Amino acid sequence: MTALAGGFREALRHGVWVARRLDEVSTLPAAQLSVLNMAEGEGLRMGVIAKNLGVKVPSATEQVARLERAGLLERRADPLDARAVVVRRTPAGDRAAAEANGGRNELMAAAIATLTEAERAALAAALPVMDKINQYFTETEKPA
Repeated sequence: MTALAGGFREALRHGVWVARRLDEVSTLPAAQLSVLNMAEGEGLRMGVIAKNLGVKVPSATEQVARLERAGLLERRADPLDARAVVVRRTPAGDRAAAEANGGRNELMAAAIATLTEAERAALAAALPVMDKINQYFTETEKPA
């Protein structure tokens, strides 16, 4: 089990590197796009954004402030807790995220096109498993 875990972690590490290479097709760096993607719809609290990014709240606040100055995010009172703030995308943020994600998807599609049909099927079959692993880490508290 630990050998599989190690191989998967290594693949994820390389995946992060590849994701950062996709910045070449966008004016938005990966970290900013991550924040925009998280802030879709009703948005998220700053603490959740920081946790998802794996940074402290002041670092997440800095990213949000940049995007807010660019008109891509806005802060609103949390409807469930008046003391808290929710960060969510503006219509301009929706457009910027769609454009950045689209360019990255096109570049990734070019790479996937080099795979055999069997390899593409294996990749498609792996996606729900990866989603389940992601849920494990995002829906439950894990020790630090």
